[in-house]
Amino acid sequence: MSVTRIEKTSGSAPRMSRCVIKGDMVYVAGLTASDRSADIKGQTQQILDKIDDYLSQAGTDKSKLLQANLWITDMANFSSMNEVWNAWVDPENPPVRACVKADLAVPELLVEIMVTAYK
Repeated sequence: MSVTRIEKTSGSAPRMSRCVIKGDMVYVAGLTASDRSADIKGQTQQILDKIDDYLSQAGTDKSKLLQANLWITDMANFSSMNEVWNAWVDPENPPVRACVKADLAVPELLVEIMVTAYK
């Protein structure tokens, strides 16, 4: 079975693929917001929009999510982040999920999300 890699990074960025497809499995890397000036809701929405895009490119969608890992820099933002997550996630097919407090690579980043799905 072949492996498909979507958006391989290059240059000074860490060597990685943003999305990897192997058989019916789809792995989306930990994603962060492009607009780091946005608040937690804005950053979360940006990330979820990116996830939707990668899942679409892989031939699947959020109803097929299996697992989600979320990292948040300040648990005071947990409820606000969850508002956006809850409005986005498929209520009939929610993935297993973990959310932990963590320092992210850049202080302006408030949340990072990584998901696994199937086709």
